Amino acid sequence: MIINDIDQAVTTLASGRLCAIPTETVYGLAANALDESAVLRVFMAKDRPKDHPLIVHVATVQDAGNWIAELPQWAIDLTAAVWPGPLTIVGTRTALASDLVTGGQGTVAVRVPSHPIAQELLSKLKIQGVQGLVAPSANRFGHVSPTSAAHVFADLGEYLSANGDLILDGGDCQVGLESTIVLATGPEPVILRPGAITLADVERITGVAVAAISTDAPRVSGSLESHYSPIAKVVLIETGSTIEFGTTAGFLALAQIPTPAGLVRLGSPATIADFAHELYGCLRAGDDLYLETIYVVPPVGQGLAQAINDRLQRAAF
Repeated sequence: MIINDIDQAVTTLASGRLCAIPTETVYGLAANALDESAVLRVFMAKDRPKDHPLIVHVATVQDAGNWIAELPQWAIDLTAAVWPGPLTIVGTRTALASDLVTGGQGTVAVRVPSHPIAQELLSKLKIQGVQGLVAPSANRFGHVSPTSAAHVFADLGEYLSANGDLILDGGDCQVGLESTIVLATGPEPVILRPGAITLADVERITGVAVAAISTDAPRVSGSLESHYSPIAKVVLIETGSTIEFGTTAGFLALAQIPTPAGLVRLGSPATIADFAHELYGCLRAGDDLYLETIYVVPPVGQGLAQAINDRLQRAAF
């Protein structure tokens, strides 16, 4: 069920079955992006709405051209600088991208993951004719994303075991938050989901100012108002808050912020990067302890802190 053999995962995916795979962001529930029956099973396993588009994972920058028809120069510069890495580009789809993958939209989301296991897996699959993998987060839809093989097993283990699917263990994910999603269909970049590649990074690399999201922007993964949610209620508070805390509650904040009396400390990240890396594990730990509420002091700042706040606001919605 949980394996360490990349070749076994290659065989599984090439044969039309599913395999949860590690990436530098979170674990993805992977399927051959050109196998409609396998892609459909990803939606079934996650209980994911079929109009919610998937991200196609490919081995190289050049492979992305099989899926995206064209990119503006700023996007070519951005992908050249960042890929492989935690960046997803949304561009005009080619005929290769099905309605099931794109949610029926005229755009497709593509990324090149940097995790060495994901890279090796994608490269070996390409030799067998698999041109890309869809790989949404390997968890129940709307739940906390998995950053370890154990998290995947907790959410989807029963389904995957019953259907002969696998989980490829690659250790804990380095980043811990989903990729930054950038819309690349116009003269300016638009960030549709914040992540480890920040607005400042995009503007520095491209030399083009990031534009605001318009009301007609494509639907993308992780953009619903309520998402990334544990069973426990997530409540965002400020440092030194004097609210009356519940008796079965957890607490998450940067290490320098003391734990209020009576709360279970779920994590003490030393840095913003540590906060991102530990966030989903801490939220899951609260559920493992059967806590009713998790109080979180969100980190303050730009860049990665904004991405963390985006996830927390959706978890608390």
